[in-house]
Amino acid sequence: MGSMVNARELVLEILLAVTRDGEYSHIALRNVLENYQYLDKSERAFITRVTEGTLEHMIELDYIINQFSKVRVNKMKPVIRNIIRSSVYQLKYMDSVPASAACNEAVKLAAKRGFGGLKGFVNGVLRNISRNLDQVKYPDREDMVQWLSVTYSMPEWILAGWLETYDVQTVEAMLQEFLKEPPVSVRCNLSRISREELVTKLKEEGVCVTLHPEFPGALYLSGYDYLGALDTFQNGFFQVQDVSSMRVAEWAKPEEGDYVIDVCGAPGGKALHIADKLNGTGHVEARDLTEYKTGLIWDNIRRCGLSNIEAVCQNATVYDGASEEKADIVIADLPCSGLGVLGRKTDLKYKITPEAQEELVKLQREILSVVNRYVRPKGKLVYSTCTVSRRENEENAAWFANAFPEFEKLREEQFLPGNGGGDGFYIALFRKKA
Repeated sequence: MGSMVNARELVLEILLAVTRDGEYSHIALRNVLENYQYLDKSERAFITRVTEGTLEHMIELDYIINQFSKVRVNKMKPVIRNIIRSSVYQLKYMDSVPASAACNEAVKLAAKRGFGGLKGFVNGVLRNISRNLDQVKYPDREDMVQWLSVTYSMPEWILAGWLETYDVQTVEAMLQEFLKEPPVSVRCNLSRISREELVTKLKEEGVCVTLHPEFPGALYLSGYDYLGALDTFQNGFFQVQDVSSMRVAEWAKPEEGDYVIDVCGAPGGKALHIADKLNGTGHVEARDLTEYKTGLIWDNIRRCGLSNIEAVCQNATVYDGASEEKADIVIADLPCSGLGVLGRKTDLKYKITPEAQEELVKLQREILSVVNRYVRPKGKLVYSTCTVSRRENEENAAWFANAFPEFEKLREEQFLPGNGGGDGFYIALFRKKA
C-alpha cells in the first residue's frame, strides 16, 4: 500500500498545480507521468483516473462535501481541500478502492503534509460521507441549470449559454459525452506509410487499433502504456490528432503546389495534415506567437520527416506585408474558450469566465481582420475553433462575412461533442472573390 500512498501524493501535487497554481491539467498530469515512467502501469492508471476524475466532477464533489462539513470547501486549506476532494471521488466513483483505504490514506497524507492537527477533521468528514453517500440531496430538476451544474459539474453560466442555443436533451447529451473516456485518435501520415502498414506495425507493438469509418487515415488507439515510447510514433508514422480537427484539412481541400499559412499552428496537427495531403509539393507555413510554440511545431515536423513545411514565429495580430495575397489557403484555428474539448481538458470549464470569453471574441475578430489579407483572389480561409459557443463561432463567422464582403461563406458547421466520434468543434469555410 506504500506505493499507493506515493501515487496519492502525486495526485495531490497535480491537483494543487491546477487548482491553486493555475497550471493546465493535461500539462501537469503529463509532466508527472513523464517524470515517473518507472511507476507500475496500475499506479500510473490510478494517478490518471483520480486526477482527471476529481477535476471532472469537482462541482459535484464540493456540493457533497458541503453537506457533511462544517467548514465550507472554499474556506479549507488548499492541501486539505484537494485531499478531501480526491478521496470523495474515490468513495463515489471507484468501487475498486475500499472506503477504509480512501479515508485512512487521506488522513496519513494530511499528516505527512504538515496538517496533523486536522487529521480528526479529515477523518470525520470522509467517514461521514462514506456512510451517507446514498443520502446526498441533489438540486431539484425543476431548477434545470442548477441540477445540470451539480450533476455534471459544469459552471452555471456556461449551461445558461448552451440552453439559449440548444434544447435540454442536446445539452445533457453533450455533458454525458464529456464524462466518457475520450478515445485517443491519431492520423496516419499517408505520404510516409499506408494505413494498412501502420495498423500492422502498431499491432506488432501490442497496440489495439480501431479504424475510423469516415477518415481513411484516422485510427483509435488503446492498450498501450506510453504513446511516446512506440517506435511508430518516434518514426513519425502518425500524429496524435482529434478527428474533429482532421476536418479542417478535409474542408480546405489543398491541391498540389498550394501555398498555405496556418496563423496559429502549434503544435502543428492541422498544418502537418495539409503538408501530408500535398504529397511533398507546395509549402505550408505554420506560425505561432512564441519560440516555445514554434519549437513544438518543429519537433513534430522533424519527427514526421516532412520537407514542405516550416514553423515561423509570428504574432497573428500583427500584419505581415510579405504575406499579402500570398496564400492559396489560410488556416485560422484561433484561440478560444475550449468548451468543445472538456472531455480532455476538463479544468478549462473552471478557468474560463464570461469576461474572458468576450476578450477571446475580440481577439478572434482582431486576428481575422489581419490574416484575411493573406488570402489570394479565389483562395480560401478556414476559420475554426474547438469550442461550443455561438459568440465565438456562428456570430463571429457572420461578423466576418459582413465586415469583409469580398469573402463568401461556402459552408459552416458546429460539431457537437461525440458527433462522428470527435470533440466539439466549429468550422467555417470562406472563399475570396476574384
